[in-house]
Amino acid sequence: MSDNSNKVAIVTGASRGIGAAVAERLAKDGFTVVINYSGDAAPAEALARKIEDKGGRALTAKADVSDAEAVGQMFDATEAAFGGVDVLVNNAGIMALSSLAESTDALFDRQIAINLKGTFNTLREAAKRLRDGGRIVNVSTSVVGLKLENYGIYAATKAAVETLTAILSKELRGRSITVNAVAPGPTATDLFLNGKSDELIARMAKMNPLGTPKDIASAVAFLVGPDGSWINGQVLRANGGMI
Repeated sequence: MSDNSNKVAIVTGASRGIGAAVAERLAKDGFTVVINYSGDAAPAEALARKIEDKGGRALTAKADVSDAEAVGQMFDATEAAFGGVDVLVNNAGIMALSSLAESTDALFDRQIAINLKGTFNTLREAAKRLRDGGRIVNVSTSVVGLKLENYGIYAATKAAVETLTAILSKELRGRSITVNAVAPGPTATDLFLNGKSDELIARMAKMNPLGTPKDIASAVAFLVGPDGSWINGQVLRANGGMI
């Protein structure tokens, strides 16, 4: 607890699923947590109260990560409230499955805007504003390696995120800031379960057991904690041995 008690972590897309589990775990580990959300405030506020009821510190911050100005304002608000930012966890993302042939411009543009441009927006702010010794973790996907049909656009955005991860880790040398990615396998969240047939879910679960948001949060906690200080520019495929 003491190592992290003065550290501040922004977690994007943190009102539910993996993001909420990450926020809870980092708060438990002593971080002050900024719970970013873009839509309904109620789940984010409920999570903040839950964290505070357990003795942690949390602030909610509404910002669409695809909006560069909103992202800048989120960092401004965090610095004003807590004095600085030490950790960024880029979890916000959307997944819309379609074959390339059937993909619409809207489906392509929205995933690029949130998954790729959104990550770029937060990385750009973090690169300039994170305190020395900070940590950045981007959430990718194991589908980058699996290359499953109908995941083309989604996986392409995450492959780009992995490339940004590796390059930023080099650009921040000399400041003791690590930049890594966690690539979950199938995880029991609304993002994964919605829009899939029971047959497809069963088929993917047979590849390896479905992970839980807490499983992914544990991997993130390792990378942002004291034991992860020598891991940099890497993609940790947290998928139960899927690939």
